[in-house]
Parts: sequence; C-alpha cells; structure tokens
Amino acid sequence: MSLRDALRSAAHVDKLPDLRLLPLGRDWDAVRVPAETGFLALARLRAAEEELGPVLYDRLSQRLYFAVPTGSGGLWQSLPVHLLGAGSWLVAPDPTCSDGHTGGWCELPDDETLTDPAALRRALEQQHTDPVRHLTAVPEETPPWTPWNAPVSTPTSSASPAASRPLSALPRS
Repeated sequence: MSLRDALRSAAHVDKLPDLRLLPLGRDWDAVRVPAETGFLALARLRAAEEELGPVLYDRLSQRLYFAVPTGSGGLWQSLPVHLLGAGSWLVAPDPTCSDGHTGGWCELPDDETLTDPAALRRALEQQHTDPVRHLTAVPEETPPWTPWNAPVSTPTSSASPAASRPLSALPRS
C-alpha cells in the first residue's frame, strides 16, 4: 500500500481533521532527520536523480521524515538521525489540506516508492565529508518575517511617501 493510500484510510487526530495518525513498522519505517541536514540530503538525492519516497517536513519541530523500507535499522548508527519503526506513529497532514504553516509533504509519490536507505545514508554522510559552503555576506538589516498572505498596511494620513517608507528603504547619502 502506498503512503498516499494509507493517509486516506488513517485515523484523524482528535479535533484536527487535517492531520492523520500513521502506524510505522509494517509497510515502511521513517528516518527522522534535523531539517537542515534533511534538506541538504534531499537536495543531493534529487541532484543524483535517486527515486524518492515520501518526505515529510515538520516545520514546528524542524525535522524531515524520509519513508524507507522496514528493516534498515543497522544503517543509521553513527548518524544524527533516528529510525522510527514498529510501535511508532507519525502525525502527518492530509496532502489535500495542508496549510504550509506546520510543514507539509516535500515528496509524496502516487505509488509505493520508498527512499533507498543506502542512498539516503550516502546523502547524509556527504554533509560530513563535503560540507556546503555558505555565503558570508549578511544583509545590513534583515526584515521581520511575515507570512506571504499578510495584509499590506498603507498609510492613511497625509504623510509624504518618503516619510511612510521604512528607514531601510530611504536613500543613503
């Protein structure tokens, strides 16, 4: 059974109809990875054109979950990951109702494809042997984060356009 099919039949989390409760350890396991590490591994897997199974991003806990076949427990030792198998449950959003605020599916194939554990391990190990070089340029002022759908405030007084701009938008002399 594909994970997408399992989501359709999974129990709802009480009072949260957009979230489902998935049992792990029967058809697949999940490898829980810190988000920063997980996104780098996901990018490497995509670049290598590896087949990807379901990948869930939990924004609130800053983690990614990769669905892998059961029985890969020995592969994850010495890595900063955690294998969730039999007896574990995964709270996952319904793919049709995700709001993006709590995270969502990075990958969710229609078929029974799962991420190859050996390929995932290689992608995770590359971070330790081939670290990504970050840009050192830091903007002078970082604007506060606002949701993409936040209303835009417009001045209602007779203030001049220059006076209503934030300080960072004013020309410098």
